[in-house]
Amino acid sequence: MNLDDNLQRLVARFEELAHLMAGDAASEPGAYAKLSKEYAELNPIVERIRELEAGRSELADLAEIMTDAGGDGDLKRLAEAEFYTLKERLPDLEHELKLLLLPKPENDEKNVILEIRAGAGGDEAGLFGGELLRMYQRYAENRGWKFEMISLSESGIGGLKEGIAAIRGHDVFGRLKFESGVHRVQRVPETESGGRIHTSTATVAIMAEPEDVEVDIEDKDLRIDVFRASGPGGQSVNTTDSAVRITHLPTGIVVSQQDEKSQHKNKAKALKVLRARIYDFEQAKADAERSADRRGQVGTGDRSERIRTYNFPQGRVTDHRIGLTLHKLDRVIAGEGLDEVIDALVTEDQAARLATLT
Repeated sequence: MNLDDNLQRLVARFEELAHLMAGDAASEPGAYAKLSKEYAELNPIVERIRELEAGRSELADLAEIMTDAGGDGDLKRLAEAEFYTLKERLPDLEHELKLLLLPKPENDEKNVILEIRAGAGGDEAGLFGGELLRMYQRYAENRGWKFEMISLSESGIGGLKEGIAAIRGHDVFGRLKFESGVHRVQRVPETESGGRIHTSTATVAIMAEPEDVEVDIEDKDLRIDVFRASGPGGQSVNTTDSAVRITHLPTGIVVSQQDEKSQHKNKAKALKVLRARIYDFEQAKADAERSADRRGQVGTGDRSERIRTYNFPQGRVTDHRIGLTLHKLDRVIAGEGLDEVIDALVTEDQAARLATLT
């Protein structure tokens, strides 16, 4: 089936849905919601198809006016100007339509669990990890997403050892999934008397938050330990065994949670993170089996892969996967300019996926 046949099939299905929604079929429990969801998904595609069809028809009419031997000269010149303007627009319409027809990756609309850990570089790595956490928090706020800290392990000078947060909203995973990997910072630390540039790293993990039904965790597969929570330096911050450590025996994944004073709340938060890690583990295993499909300029998203450098002396951010450099470090680290980086990654990913369809 060629592209035009496929487009006509979509238009026919769209019209069929409109008929079904107006008829008796929509009166069955849940039927109307299901039909209207499919209708809403097809609506922008069908609008673009009709715009493309109208453009092609108008182009043919203009070409006929231009070749009419007995036609009016002024009308021909006007038709010629419109013809070439429209001819330049049609390929853009076709490209936009192909993007709309791309299958949406299955996890793009999911919420995410964000994990940031200090990497190489000592205290400076912890400070950088804290800046990344705040960058994503401000980015989430700018997009109207909900940002909720799950746990935070701080270093002694205001940085972090590990930070875990839940981010919820529209298309969260679809926007943030390319952020997984090693982020590198190059700058002169405040504690450096010699003014030498240091390189430090932090790792970012973006995990799609699964629905409960997507990750089946059996009680027999869990070992749950409780212990007394402790603060920086090991001092006790709780006189009861409220901290929780959960080990998933089949995978060996371990999650600890002690931020809450309630053991019940700590267990609930730990299970939330555990589900995301197990889901991420299973997804990574499936992706490894389809590794050829994952090869592309945006990289694999592997956390061992250095993806981006933040160079403070030069005020630049470089994404190594697509060779993008922006001299807007302040805006990116503030969350305001991060969209420009993510948009470029999304565009590159779309181009790679389009190439597989041709």
